Amino acid sequence: MNGWKSLEILTPEGVRFSIPLAGPVSRMLALAVDVLVVSLAAGVAARLVLLAGFVSQDAAMAAAILVNFILQVGYAIVFEYFWHGQTLGKKILKLRVVDGRGLTLQFPQVFIRNILRVVDSIPVFYMVGGLSCLINRKAQRLGDYAANTVVARLEEEKKPDLSRIAAGKFNSLREQRHLAARLRKSVTPQQADLVLQALLRRNSLKPGARLELYRNIAAYFRRLVPYPNEVTESISDEQYLRDLVDVLYRR
Repeated sequence: MNGWKSLEILTPEGVRFSIPLAGPVSRMLALAVDVLVVSLAAGVAARLVLLAGFVSQDAAMAAAILVNFILQVGYAIVFEYFWHGQTLGKKILKLRVVDGRGLTLQFPQVFIRNILRVVDSIPVFYMVGGLSCLINRKAQRLGDYAANTVVARLEEEKKPDLSRIAAGKFNSLREQRHLAARLRKSVTPQQADLVLQALLRRNSLKPGARLELYRNIAAYFRRLVPYPNEVTESISDEQYLRDLVDVLYRR
């Protein structure tokens, strides 16, 4: 791996995929957008308190500083959790916080990385966090390091040609609607693309290698979102992956 350009992840099943990482510059630009949003919200809140006549101007300024801190941390926690690793700034810059092992991002990770913004922001302008990103091969600030998260760069998403890997008229995975919804939430774009590419390159793989590859990939996703045995036991690993792609890409 060269610098912080990408993160290579090898799953226990032997499946390897790559996550393109965001650099310090794009992360700082996203942060600037978020700081602007929070500062505007805090300013409005302080002005409303002052206009209400409950406190003095000095007290309103103190309240603005406190509200700014609460909003800065709370805003990031709420948006990153409910927007699946994105804030407004990250969405504009096409960035996303993801688990450092390629797993689904969990709330404790979101909480830890944002609480530690206090440390990353010292002494001024996120100097500690910025230096950490520059010297860390995964471009992690201290909050990322503690939460085992990285900030990924979202590449331009191209609409795949599913006609070559049609799942068929009946898709047993799609029939389990609540599990299909969990699959869409749990699988990252990089993981979905890995399955898609493995199926598209089917004819270029030797039969033995293809069976082994599909078995490893299927094992990973079967463990990620388990389906009842009666749903998947009668289909091959390859058909399982075709059904999986159909669930992930076709709405």
